[in-house]
Amino acid sequence: MENLHHKRKVYDKSQLIESEIKSNPIEQFRDWYLEASETPSISEANAMAVSTVEEDGCPRTRMVLLKSYTYEGFIFYTNYDSKKGKAIERTHKACLHFFWPGLERQIIIKAELEKIAENLSDGYFHSRPKGSQLGAVVSPQSQEIPNREFLEEKLKDLETKYQNTEVPRPENWGGYIARPYEIEFWQGRPNRLHDRIVYTLEDLDWKIARLAP
Repeated sequence: MENLHHKRKVYDKSQLIESEIKSNPIEQFRDWYLEASETPSISEANAMAVSTVEEDGCPRTRMVLLKSYTYEGFIFYTNYDSKKGKAIERTHKACLHFFWPGLERQIIIKAELEKIAENLSDGYFHSRPKGSQLGAVVSPQSQEIPNREFLEEKLKDLETKYQNTEVPRPENWGGYIARPYEIEFWQGRPNRLHDRIVYTLEDLDWKIARLAP
């Protein structure tokens, strides 16, 4: 057994106070995201954890990349037949989580999810490197496979097949938009008295409240 009681860090880089925040959480997200993307110690500011609930009631969390965001929500892409795709199809909900330790910040987003238009998924799919396109075709995501060679051989076959032609987007691969109804911004502070500001959507307006750390 390893005792980790001595692992401590003092959070003192910034603060989050009501007089300085935006009235709309997407604008607040934009400000924080831009700062994170310009912070050298943060290599992928758009990396986020996506949590869904399995049929057995247990949450499952995995890292994906945010590809765009608007006032309507946050967009990412995946295999619709994956574990997360099936969970989203069943519940239409997920929790997104950004953690930027270099800024001592995290954001928790509860959202309703739906598939984006097929032409938008087509556009993004064909903007990707060809290797990434082929990878999406090759992988039966979340399904059991016999070995690594199964994927590598399938990739070789597809590289030959599509050497001089466009790779069609698989029907089971595309984007989701996560439309938020609650967004919490967390800023680390000294003595574990962290700042937590939560925006909750009520009708068409965002209610802002402070939570105890």
